[in-house]
Amino acid sequence: MTPSGNGKNKGKGNQKNGNRYLAWAFSETAEFARRFDGQARAFYQRKASKKNFMVAHSALAHKLARAAYYVIRDQVAFDGQKLFGYELAGTVNQTRGWQNHQA
Repeated sequence: MTPSGNGKNKGKGNQKNGNRYLAWAFSETAEFARRFDGQARAFYQRKASKKNFMVAHSALAHKLARAAYYVIRDQVAFDGQKLFGYELAGTVNQTRGWQNHQA
């Protein structure tokens, strides 16, 4: 909480909303997805180019949390194409991460 010049307190906005442990878990999931999934990395880089890296990280975590909710609610398999809305050229190599192949 930081007081401003006009006597109002700032910086308390979203402090006590949600489960902190679940937020941490999705934050870790976002970091893992950013490192090892090409579509998640592209989404993160697009956001990070417009905002700072923490906003991009939080946006990716929020997107994954929403996807997890619908996967559980609808009892369907996770579909990255549906989540990110586009498909990247290339494949995911399980041992080395993302490999981009030129056609």
